[in-house]
Amino acid sequence: MQRASSRTVTVDLTYGDEYFGQVGPFEVALGWWSAVDGVVARVTELAGVPVLVTRLVDGHSDDPGHGGRVRYHAEALQRPTALDPRPPAGETVARLAPAARRAAWATPEGLRAALTWAQARLAAVGRPAAAARQIRTWNLSALFRFPTATGTDAWLKTTSPRFTAAEGEVIGLLGGVDPSLVPTVLAADPAHGWLLLDHVPGEDGWSPSPGTVADVVPRFVAAQAALAERPAALAGLRDRTPAALHTQLVALLDRLPVETDLTAEELDRLREFAVGLPALLAELAACGLPETLLHGDFHPGNWRTNDGSPVVVDYADACLGHPALDGLRPRAYLTAEAWRHHAGVWTAAWRRHAPGSDPQRALHLAEPLYHLSYALRYQEFLDHIEPSERPYHEGDPAAELRAVLACGRRAGRELPGQEVSTR
Repeated sequence: MQRASSRTVTVDLTYGDEYFGQVGPFEVALGWWSAVDGVVARVTELAGVPVLVTRLVDGHSDDPGHGGRVRYHAEALQRPTALDPRPPAGETVARLAPAARRAAWATPEGLRAALTWAQARLAAVGRPAAAARQIRTWNLSALFRFPTATGTDAWLKTTSPRFTAAEGEVIGLLGGVDPSLVPTVLAADPAHGWLLLDHVPGEDGWSPSPGTVADVVPRFVAAQAALAERPAALAGLRDRTPAALHTQLVALLDRLPVETDLTAEELDRLREFAVGLPALLAELAACGLPETLLHGDFHPGNWRTNDGSPVVVDYADACLGHPALDGLRPRAYLTAEAWRHHAGVWTAAWRRHAPGSDPQRALHLAEPLYHLSYALRYQEFLDHIEPSERPYHEGDPAAELRAVLACGRRAGRELPGQEVSTR
């Protein structure tokens, strides 16, 4: 599917308890619903006062999360004088009402609190900041960029402590092994999910060069190998170890008939897979790689590249698990040739740090677990976000579970506990 380069946007504008009607519709460049800097700029222009987007209200597209018609709620930071307040009509009342599981940054109060905290922390370290530029807002996080008096920008990231890692602590663990691998934390409030980071120069490495892969992958593997020897330091991480994945799959299977559109045949095959999974876990353990800290989303878009060594960012999905899950993550973002190079670099790095291990076989065996881990992660998202945000992830758990089943088809072999379907 060719993705849209824009979206049609309408915004419900409020200031405190006052409602100022809808602004729009208007076109915004970039189709991604979570990219809101263009929305903020246009509504600020039309309303005559600075605004910030709190959340997605509704979206309609053939490609959920991208393009189509999108509706947001925005909060004015000053009372609009060019617009008249009015009572919200009809379904707008319900759409703007409080909702269970709404993210803190998706409310005007929570948004202001996060920004106030960030500006206070920047002032405390001698870097007073101008008004934030809002970059992204969606169900998983919000991202703001602060120009500061020192000339180097800072970034505020807000996440939900209910289902994301304490990123400042994860960065501290990795930075204790290799400080050049991670961004600099200026301040963190894990109880609120607030993280303030120094700007990392460069670009996101979506199309990494062989040199970038040869730099960042061995360094990350080295840090993981070092942390594997400190299990007590990793005890607070979300558990995505192979044994935990098995237990979590069994629990998820009881929910799937009402949570997804998986067919009865697919559900039966997944139950057979769960029964036979211990045999696969034993084979994977025999490969000799240690359980350790995982990035959780180790694709090249999270490798910031510049003139020096790449810096790895975005640790919201960090967990404890098998390193092959991180090793497999870049494959979906690389050409076949680039994937072969990455896999070779990754396996060579692990052979150096785990002599006698078989990381190449581990990559092969871990593929169904990789998809299972993402099915569970996407279900976590759905369990913790409000209904209007579900279109971002609605079909993702089922898609990943179907990928689990497809692993056996592609390999032309049986997955543990199931026969390869000939249909």
